[in-house]
Amino acid sequence: MRSLRCHHVGELHRLVEEESFASHESLFIQIAADHVEDVRHAVELAAHRWPHAHIVGMAGMLPAVADTTFLANLTSMAADVSSWTVPVDDSTRPAELAACIAEASTHNETVLLLLFTNCRETLLPLLRHLPLANERMVIVGCALPEGSVLFSPDGRFDRGVVAVSFSGAALRARCFSPFLWEPVGLAFSVTKGGGRWIGELDGQKASFCLERYLGKEFIDRLPASGMEFPFVVERGGQSVCLPITAIQENGAVMVNGHVSEGEKVRFAYVHAPSLYWSVRDWAGQFAKQPAEETLFYYSAALGGYTRPLLAGMVSSLQQAAPFPVMEVAVKDAYTVGRLAGFAAVSLMEGAATAEDGPVLSLPFPPEGVTTLAQLMSTASRDMERLHIRLQMSEQRYKSLFDHNTDIVYSTDLHGHFTSVNPAFEQVLGYRKEEILYTNSLKYIHPNDIPRVTRYFYRALRGNVQTYNLEIPTKSGERLLFQMKNIPIIVDGKKVGIYGIGHNITEQKKAEEKIAYLAYYDPDTNLPNRTKWMELLAGQLEKAKQKQRKIAVILIDFDRFKWINDSIGHYAGDGILRQLVERMKRVLPVGAQLGRFHGDKFCLFFPLRTGSEAAMETALHIVREVAKPTVYGQKQFFLTTSVGLAVFPDDGADEHALLRHADMAVNKAKKGGGNRVERYRPEMNDETMHRLEMDGYLRKAIEQNELFLCYQPIVDVHTGTVMATEALIRWRHPKLGLVRPDEFIPLAEETGLIHEIGRWVLQTACRQTKQWQRETGNDKLAIFVNVSAVQFQHERFVDDVKQALQQSKLPPSCLRLELTEHSMLRHLSSTMRTLDELKKLGVGIAVDDFGSGYSSFHYLKQLPVTILKIDRAFIERLHTNASDAAIVEAIITMGRGLGLETIAEGVEALEQLERLRGLQCSYAQGYALCPPLVAEEIAAYMTERRKSRV
Repeated sequence: MRSLRCHHVGELHRLVEEESFASHESLFIQIAADHVEDVRHAVELAAHRWPHAHIVGMAGMLPAVADTTFLANLTSMAADVSSWTVPVDDSTRPAELAACIAEASTHNETVLLLLFTNCRETLLPLLRHLPLANERMVIVGCALPEGSVLFSPDGRFDRGVVAVSFSGAALRARCFSPFLWEPVGLAFSVTKGGGRWIGELDGQKASFCLERYLGKEFIDRLPASGMEFPFVVERGGQSVCLPITAIQENGAVMVNGHVSEGEKVRFAYVHAPSLYWSVRDWAGQFAKQPAEETLFYYSAALGGYTRPLLAGMVSSLQQAAPFPVMEVAVKDAYTVGRLAGFAAVSLMEGAATAEDGPVLSLPFPPEGVTTLAQLMSTASRDMERLHIRLQMSEQRYKSLFDHNTDIVYSTDLHGHFTSVNPAFEQVLGYRKEEILYTNSLKYIHPNDIPRVTRYFYRALRGNVQTYNLEIPTKSGERLLFQMKNIPIIVDGKKVGIYGIGHNITEQKKAEEKIAYLAYYDPDTNLPNRTKWMELLAGQLEKAKQKQRKIAVILIDFDRFKWINDSIGHYAGDGILRQLVERMKRVLPVGAQLGRFHGDKFCLFFPLRTGSEAAMETALHIVREVAKPTVYGQKQFFLTTSVGLAVFPDDGADEHALLRHADMAVNKAKKGGGNRVERYRPEMNDETMHRLEMDGYLRKAIEQNELFLCYQPIVDVHTGTVMATEALIRWRHPKLGLVRPDEFIPLAEETGLIHEIGRWVLQTACRQTKQWQRETGNDKLAIFVNVSAVQFQHERFVDDVKQALQQSKLPPSCLRLELTEHSMLRHLSSTMRTLDELKKLGVGIAVDDFGSGYSSFHYLKQLPVTILKIDRAFIERLHTNASDAAIVEAIITMGRGLGLETIAEGVEALEQLERLRGLQCSYAQGYALCPPLVAEEIAAYMTERRKSRV
């Protein structure tokens, strides 16, 4: 890479005659001059001499350094250089223009894209729309002053864009582009404006602010001065430059950028010390990693009082090719496009070391410039702090008075109003004009005048007074206020008082409501648990004193959750209110009904009520609840379970009574509900046994007392073992073998079923994978029973995935057994879960088919693959024609739906023979093989293989 520069036309002529470049090199030529003819002639000369060169010519009033009126720079390089020129008119859209440039000039190895345009307003939108081809790519845009002319080998462009791209795998580019503008003075709010224009700043014409703060000379030098002293706005923690471009006749100020009403803008200037240190930083980087070529573009911002400093820097940077433009904008991987004071782009095709770099001697800013910049910066900061303090003081006053939601007023020494805030007018309904200078005592109740007068004079003596006062509004509504009287002191003398009134009317109502909610249920207006317990405690004290009995019952509606799930809690509360009213109708006088929570209610009877009468009332309640309930033009049928306990026979205090009544409720529910149970002492034993079993079961999981047995599922025609069913067992050290139907419901109630079910899945899948490896039968499947509670858990599908991943068992070898009831329990969520399992490849078996709904309608919708015929039909298959017909119908239906059928509970060879005749696919049962532990199953499968051989 090499570079040649010319500072007048004669030098360019000499280069054209003497210089030659290798044919394989790309040549990039830049030419800038004040006169259009000079540039046109130079471009034609260069294009004729080097017809394949990429040439950019710029003609116009450019902010040149050191009175240079002609600049030309020729750079040859091995990298790929391409250029593209397009004219621009009013209909050109930046997004479309950016797409054309990106397609024509960039690809994935492009590291630098230069844009030159004499349409200043197009530059920033164009940069924002241009995509970066890679993370290394840099885009540098140069906008020329209005009236400038662009040239390329294609000719002259009064409005256009020239794009030049530099690409290559070995090419590297570094761009240094500092933001040099420092805000100064106060911030102005844009009170009128939007887009590219600002109409008013702080309510004044924007042109007035410009002339007042920057002077007429600034306005006369626009648009060049607009780059030296632009507006700056803070957005997203970054300063954004808004160059001032023109002033319209109506006083509006045009900017090159976008501004919104409500934004705050400040004037800014080029901070000379920042310019100096920025160039020093760049020079230091340049010395450490010198470039083969440096392209230097500086904006009109550096053409004012910083021009001598810039000129000295440019003269020290002999390796740079400086070109003046109006605006410089940069986009890279870290910014979407912003204006910069200058852009220095270093290009390298080879490796460079620190020893290659020259030592640069940069001139320090002229004397006094640094001091002036420091003075402006410090004065600006002090002014801003003072302005902020004044604003805060004013805002505090407004917050206290004008913007206070409390009523605020002031009076003179005689109690006459001297000021009222807007809240006073809004809350009390009086206009300021009708209330000022009238006596404040006129607006309160006569009974309160003596008390308020005492507070008034105490406040005048310097003591702040706080009291509650009811004040009628103009419309007659009475509002309660918490008042505060504060003395007004001016020059050490008391001249009146400030009054502040906080409206506590709603607060008082809320306190009363909170007190009500603390003791009563808002839906039914019945005493809640806390209040009812207090009432019961009082009733028990009376019973103890008079040696009477008290009957207490708990009422729990059966399966009320289904109502809430199907029609919603709001409708459920409506049904509960109806039921409460119906229950009240059968209660004796003096009985107290309360709501514990949800659908659970409590009731105690008056002292004269005996146990038999309480039982009769409880039965009345059960019958009353069982009647149809109409809500939303639909009938609902509900039942309830009632538990009865009597003082002192069933408990000596309220807690014991309720505990025993709750045991009786649970007993009623276990009996199917819709009934009344009286507490019996043996219920304690049942509860303790359940608690004991719960503790044992938790330890069983920790101490590995659970284990799996497996029962083979056999092809009824070939005798081949196609799968096994995993059956959980629990061997307790004291209790021995515990039946699954005893501990599985307990696990479902306590939530332990999820942990147990997860362990069963993982163990069964791991064991089946081991059998597949040992037998070579990679089709051997495993059937795992899934509890309804376990299936509805949100992590169930994740548990299945985890078991398959850990065991590496193919999903097609896992069959999950679910009853019809568990699948239809929550149909919408069931369908989602089954669809996920189907996508996973897991098979679904309907367990105990025929014992539940046996709904063919739902069977068509559910993605099941297997029907397991309930053992109740298999038991009398060979002796009962009805059962045989049902089994045959199930098998035929399954075949029609493409489902496999498995007969459960085959315990006689005659049953097996009958199943073969009915074309049943598979069977399991004691006639084939009982459930065995894993080691015994392995021996069983080995024996079956040998027998078939």
